[in-house]
Order: sequence, then C-alpha cells, then structure tokens
Amino acid sequence: MRHPEWIKVRLTGTHETKKVLRHHGVSTVCEEARCPNQGECFSRSTATFMILGYRCTRNCSFCAVESSLPLPPDPLEPDKVAEAARSLGLKFVVITSVTRDDLSDGGAGQFAKSIEAVRSKINAIKIEVLIPDFKGNYKSIKTVIDACPDVFNHNVETVPRLYSRVRPAADYETSIHVIRTAKDISPHTLTKSGIMVGLGEKEAEILEVMKDLLRAGCDFLTVGQYLQPRRTNIPVVEYIAPEVFEEYRKKALELGFRGVAASPLTRSSMNAAEMFEGSAY
Repeated sequence: MRHPEWIKVRLTGTHETKKVLRHHGVSTVCEEARCPNQGECFSRSTATFMILGYRCTRNCSFCAVESSLPLPPDPLEPDKVAEAARSLGLKFVVITSVTRDDLSDGGAGQFAKSIEAVRSKINAIKIEVLIPDFKGNYKSIKTVIDACPDVFNHNVETVPRLYSRVRPAADYETSIHVIRTAKDISPHTLTKSGIMVGLGEKEAEILEVMKDLLRAGCDFLTVGQYLQPRRTNIPVVEYIAPEVFEEYRKKALELGFRGVAASPLTRSSMNAAEMFEGSAY
C-alpha cells in the first residue's frame, strides 16, 4: 500500500549523531528497526540506545530487527552507552533492547548496569527504559525497577486478537502483567506503554487495551501507525487518518492517562522527554 499524503517521512542524511554513535560503538533501535523518524531525531542529537546486541531471539512479524542467535552481552556496553549519551549532551536518555530469551534474567541486569553507568557520568539525567517482557519474570522486572529509572516502558504493541499474527512468541496478558508488576513494586515510578494501529484492529479493541493498561497502573500511552519496515514483514491493513489518532488521544486522556501521544508517526520513544516533562509533575 502506498503511504497516504499525511505520512511524510524525513529522509536521513549524514548527521553528527551517527558519527557519535559509531565512535562509541553503540546501537540504536532507530536504525535497527528502521524507524521513520530517524532523520528528525538524529538532527536533534537524540537517539534511543539499544543494548544487548542487535540480534533478537524472537521474530515478531512487525519488526525489522534481525532475528538470530545473539552474542553474549558486552560487559563494556553500559559505559559505551553512557559515554555516547554524554557526548550527545542528552538530558533525557531512552534505553531499550532486543529480546534475550537466551539469558536467565532476560537481560535485566544489563539494563540496571546501563542505568547506573549513565547516572554516574551525567548529572541530573532522566532515564526511560523500554524493556522486553522478560517472560513476566518478577525478579527481572524488579532488577530494572530497583535501578530507579524515571520511566518504565513496555509496549503491548497490538490488541489481544492479533497477537498470534503480530507477536507470535509473546502473550498479551504477560505484557499487561509486566506493567502491573512494575507499578506494584514501585508505585511512584512512571509507567508507559504503546500500541500500533493499522494492523486490522477495531476501535473497540483499542479502547479495551487502554482500559486494561489503566487498570494495570499505566501512566503514559503512545499510539502510532504501523508502517511495514521490510517486504518480509506483515503488511499494513489500513492507514488510520490523523483525526482518528486525535480521537484516540482525547479518549485516552478522558479515561485517565497522565500523558498521551497519538499520531501517524508517533513512536514509543519519540519525544519521550517532552511527555515526561509535561506530565510527570
């Protein structure tokens, strides 16, 4: 399907941001997942760091990240991320990862080390983590929460009915459980989740996901248009009009979310600092 006129992606060029990232040897989900907002974010010297390598143990049909046997975690990676963040002059850092089902803790320890490393090198930094589901493991979730991120993010991605097609190795209730568990462990930690639309979901299903997330203690929500990153990924079923995104945003706020971003090009980590600063206090 051809993109409608309201989806205009800024092409990436050679930005100083990329040079900094390559110099420090760090990966970003912006590049690995072929995010359409790379150009805009890199031009503003922002990026979402992706730890635990670039190979994922799962193969979600919507995602462009490579699925293959991962390498062992790099013990120097937390410091590399911290140095890159400092070089970019970041005041708000977002750290995500591939899914590492091969690790006993799912990679939670590397998240905690990365948070600690960033805080040790940058004063007054704010940190958001976007974690995989850790198979719902309580100890792994607690490991990340105990490292005191300012925002704990885990995306549900789609409605329950579509999980078998979109996230075949994941489980909707497990993702809801991740948000609920994080909030139970640390009620003051801000929680966040995101969902893609345009995969064949119904409006009523989206609203039910919103309510499930709120019941689990989710504070922030992002809603964005799914865009097929590669020909081998699941195709777009429908392009959702901007006015529908605005209705989703209004409805989510009415239901009780503290902050909502909803638009065709909204992505989970994009403008994360603005959402935090506008809604955290």
